[in-house]
Formats: sequence, structure tokens, C-alpha cells
Amino acid sequence: MKLVGALLILLTTTWAGFEAARMLHERPRQLRQLKAALQALEAEIMYAHTPLSEAALHISRQISSPLSKLFAQFAAKLQVGETSVHQAWEESLQAVWKETALKQGELEIMKQFGETLGQYDRLTQQKQIALALAHLEREEADARERQARYEKMAKSLGVLAGLLLVILLI
Repeated sequence: MKLVGALLILLTTTWAGFEAARMLHERPRQLRQLKAALQALEAEIMYAHTPLSEAALHISRQISSPLSKLFAQFAAKLQVGETSVHQAWEESLQAVWKETALKQGELEIMKQFGETLGQYDRLTQQKQIALALAHLEREEADARERQARYEKMAKSLGVLAGLLLVILLI
């Protein structure tokens, strides 16, 4: 019975360590995806002159989940037309953000971006997208650094913490 308990503890802590490492791995990937989505949005607005709801829908089909959900929900809220662009963006962010590996800093960048979304002419909107991209670039560099520094450690720490608990309990 002790052996089964020890094995469960070891498996659980190992799983927790690998889950933490997965989040460290996912954050830079999702940031790159978010940057690509904003660049696609810029192209849709500037060159194709696509309405915001259609542009968001196009982008949601081009990127993978969970960020595709963000743009799909945003497009759906805009098509219903009951809310402002800013409010639709905020609600979409709040609904999807928990599913991402992104941090509070990225959320603040995206909220600031949402405040300007759809309120200015195309040229000013292009500048706002460039500003958001610059901020996301900085966050991506930080995420890559954290991944390189802590990913392997998180995996090892999960296993070692489990071993320590098993030794202490036996």
C-alpha cells in the first residue's frame, strides 16, 4: 500500500513539473503566434481594407487554439453588434486568457491595444499595431530567456520533489 502511495506522489509531482515546463515552452510559441496574428490584422486593415469583424474571423482560421478562440469570439461579438469594439475585445480577452500560457504583462499590452482598436484611421491604427508588436517582442525575448533558464529545472524539480516527499513519508 505504501508503494502505491509513493508511486502516486512521485507521478503527481513529476506531472506538475512537466506541466510547468510545458507552460514555459508554450509562452514563447503563443507570443510568436500573437505577433503573427497582429501582423495579419495589420495587413487586413491596411491593404485589404477588410472590416474588423471579417479580419478577426480570417485570423482565427489561420492560427491555432487557444488564440484562435480569442479572434473567433471577438469576430462573433462584433458581428452581433451589441457592444463596442473595445468592450468586445476586453470580453474576448477575459474569456480566453485563462487557457493561454501568457502572463499578466501580455494581457496588459493586449488591453491597451484593444482600447485603440477601431477608433482611429488606418495609419494611426498601423502605428498602434506596431507599438503592440514592439511590446510583444520584448515579452517574447523575456519568455525565451525564462524558457532556456527554467524549463529543464522545472522538470527535474518535479521529479526530485516527489522523491523527497516519498523519502520523508517512508
